[in-house]
Amino acid sequence: MAMKTPRYALTNPVSLLLDKPAAEFTRADLLKIIETKQVERITFHYLAIDGKLKELTVPAADRYHLESVLAEGERVDGSSLFKGMVDMSLSDLYVIPKYSSAFFNPFDEGSLDFICRYLTKDGTPAPFTPDSILSRAAALFRKSSGLELNALGELEFFLLTSPADRSYPVEAHRGYHGSAPFSKSGPILHEMIGHITRVTGAVKYAHSENGFIDCVRSNLPEIAGRLAEQLEIEYLPRPIEDMADDLVLGRWIIRNTAFRHGAVATFTPKLEEGVAGNGLHFHLELAKNGRSAMRGADGKLSVEARKLIGGLCEYADSLTAFGNTVSSAYLRLVPNQEAPTRICWSDLNRSALIRVPLGWSNVTGLGRRVNPADTAEFVDERGGRQTVEIRSPDGSAMIHLTLAGIAMAANWAFRSDLTLFKDYGPLELADSLYVKGNIFADKELLKRLPVLPASCVESSRVLLQKRGHYERDGVFPPSVIDYVAGQLQAENDEFMNKKLTDLPAHDRLHEIRQIMHKDLHKN
Repeated sequence: MAMKTPRYALTNPVSLLLDKPAAEFTRADLLKIIETKQVERITFHYLAIDGKLKELTVPAADRYHLESVLAEGERVDGSSLFKGMVDMSLSDLYVIPKYSSAFFNPFDEGSLDFICRYLTKDGTPAPFTPDSILSRAAALFRKSSGLELNALGELEFFLLTSPADRSYPVEAHRGYHGSAPFSKSGPILHEMIGHITRVTGAVKYAHSENGFIDCVRSNLPEIAGRLAEQLEIEYLPRPIEDMADDLVLGRWIIRNTAFRHGAVATFTPKLEEGVAGNGLHFHLELAKNGRSAMRGADGKLSVEARKLIGGLCEYADSLTAFGNTVSSAYLRLVPNQEAPTRICWSDLNRSALIRVPLGWSNVTGLGRRVNPADTAEFVDERGGRQTVEIRSPDGSAMIHLTLAGIAMAANWAFRSDLTLFKDYGPLELADSLYVKGNIFADKELLKRLPVLPASCVESSRVLLQKRGHYERDGVFPPSVIDYVAGQLQAENDEFMNKKLTDLPAHDRLHEIRQIMHKDLHKN
């Protein structure tokens, strides 16, 4: 009998053992795995309001108990997991394992692990949890458009180590795609890639990024004096609900792998002045029946793709409330850097908020041009790899809520009844905000482009002004909008940049580092 599951070195071991794809896993399959592999425990993971995965461990000692937990889940305290959002009198939630997420824990040899979903006492999705909000937003978009919204995230982070040998130093701003012996983080990065791929199957590639600090200056003993190398792990496109889980698992794996090597991984938006910050860019793809809908028959961006861009432009300023949640995020979003400050879009242009990258749309057979001996034709079954990239979110992003907001932006663009402009809709909005070249070199252009918020406090105001964008159709509960706005306001950073500008150089640098390093492990 032919094997159902391709056997590659990094294929999910659970799929290999069951000889079936994850989408087909059943409770009986998982009980079989627990018995045959002598699994000692199962571990449930679920996302709390702080953006981090929590866990519950169930020992594998009794079949009935294990089956009941897999079939019906367990209870957790929602008022602790969502502190400040959920009242203690209404706090109990069920966590139910998602069978298709099953994986062997790379840091605990005896554990079979799952991502869980939250359900209420009535067995319905908990309305205020990030996974439920994203699920509602994605379903709303599918219903309004007939399309699938896929996303791929780019996890950028700094790996801080204390290598014994610091020879072959990296020049400032020259770390991009570096290799050994200049890059010291290769072996740890490769281990991270292996773990994330086995768990999610969603890694596209990884590489070193521009950021490099030979000796971190900080008051925090955890990072002071360490070598900091910026790395990136980019994912393959997945439906946005799956991508959110995969990215949160990726951050969990990256941190754990670093910890086991005596290193520190941080996704903080900014680690040092004058050094590249950690973005969390999202590439977005519209698809229908498994094929890309991003390009038309003429090879140009499709109407649907341009509608998506228009929706992102309409929502861009309020999306910072979910994608840029700490003060240091607004030390990254500054002019003349590869981080946006104005709402616009462009082809290939990294100074724009929304970028249309190369997408293999007008050329094929590139491998044969370089390798003429290879005469076999490659057939693209997915209709191309074109995406559009939104570049504002960073490592402080609330991933599920950011993607839910992006789905609401896309839904707005495909619903004529939601058009907020009297004279034009998403296509006209996109046309009006298209730019070419470096936008910071054209002062007149800059004057007419809408600006992104410059602080958490400003982001909170925009979110509250535009809360209807998110609360419509019951997707974002008002309590969630209020909670996020309150967290942003607590940063009290509205006049941060002015205060920093007025300080003497030494005091300014000290204060900037205080701001950058206070949220080292946010989300």
